[in-house]
Amino acid sequence: MQRQQRLYSLALSFVLLAVFALTQNLRVKASDDEHATFTTIDPPGAIYTEATYMSPSGEIVGRYYDGSVCTLPCVADDGHNHGFLLSGGEFTTIDFPGAVFAGAVGINPQGDIVGRYDAAGGRQHGYLLSGGEFTTIDFPGALLTTAFGINPRGDIVGQYRSADAKLHGYLLSGGEFTTIDFPAATGTAAWKVNPAGDIAGRYTSTDGKSHVFFLSNGEFTSIDFPGAFDTAPAAIPFVGINAPGDIVSSYCDGAPCTPASNGKVHGFLLTEGEFTSIDFPGAFLTAASGINNRGDIVGVYVDTNRQGHGFLRTR
Repeated sequence: MQRQQRLYSLALSFVLLAVFALTQNLRVKASDDEHATFTTIDPPGAIYTEATYMSPSGEIVGRYYDGSVCTLPCVADDGHNHGFLLSGGEFTTIDFPGAVFAGAVGINPQGDIVGRYDAAGGRQHGYLLSGGEFTTIDFPGALLTTAFGINPRGDIVGQYRSADAKLHGYLLSGGEFTTIDFPAATGTAAWKVNPAGDIAGRYTSTDGKSHVFFLSNGEFTSIDFPGAFDTAPAAIPFVGINAPGDIVSSYCDGAPCTPASNGKVHGFLLTEGEFTSIDFPGAFLTAASGINNRGDIVGVYVDTNRQGHGFLRTR
C-alpha cells in the first residue's frame, strides 16, 4: 500500500563552515583483490544488475533490468527496471505501485529501504519503503527527486532538480528538508548518510569534472582518487559510507568514463587516509557503491560481453 505523503517544510540551507581539499597525507595502497572473495549478484532473469548498498547484517539492495536487450546502464522507463532486496539468499523484487521504473538504493539496520521510481510520463520521485508501505518523497517545488540513503535514525539523503534545472543534494530529517550544495559546484548529490549524520556524495565542478565529497559537522571535504581523470563519474555516480567513515566509490583513469569503456573505470576504498583500487577479476569496469561496518563492499561490474552484474567483495 502507498501511504499519503506528509507535507514537509523547507529548512534553511547548510551553513558552510569550511571547505577542505583532501590533498595531503594520503596514500595509495596496491590492490589486494587477490586476497578478497568476489561473488556475483544477479536476480533471476536479470540482464543487468546493480548492487547499491548493504545493511550491517548483510542484506543487499539494488536494481535489475529484465528486458530482452538494453543499452548500458539500462535505465529505460519501459517497466523492466526493478528494485530488489537480497536477504538470506533470497531475492525479493521491489516495485513501486504503478511505476514504469524502480530501483532500491539504500537500506538501514531496521530494513527501511529508499530509492527512486518513475511515474508514467517519466517524472522521477524518491520513495521510502517501511513496514511494507511505500511513501513518496518529493523535495518541495522540485522537478524531480531521488532518495539514495537512509541511516538508523531515519534521516534520508538524495538529490533533486530545482526549477532552474540545477541538481542539488538534500537531507530529510525530522520532517524537514535541507539543501546540500558543495560550494561553487554546478551540481551536487548526497548519496549516503551514516549513523553519526556524516554525509558522502558527489559534485561537479565548473570544469565539468566529478568529485566525491564528505560532509561532517557543516564542513565539506573534497575527495579525488590520486591521479584520476574523474572521481565518481556521472555515468557511474555511486558513493557509499559506513559508520567508521570508510568511503567507497569509483574513478576513471582516462576518457570515456562510461559503462562501455574498456578497463578505464575502477572502484576504490578510502579508509584512514589510504586509497585502495578495487577491480572485479577480468571485468571491463568496476564501481563500488556500498560498504558495511565489517568492510564488505558491494557494487557493479561489466564483463567481457558488456553485461552488467552486481557483486559482493569480502575479505
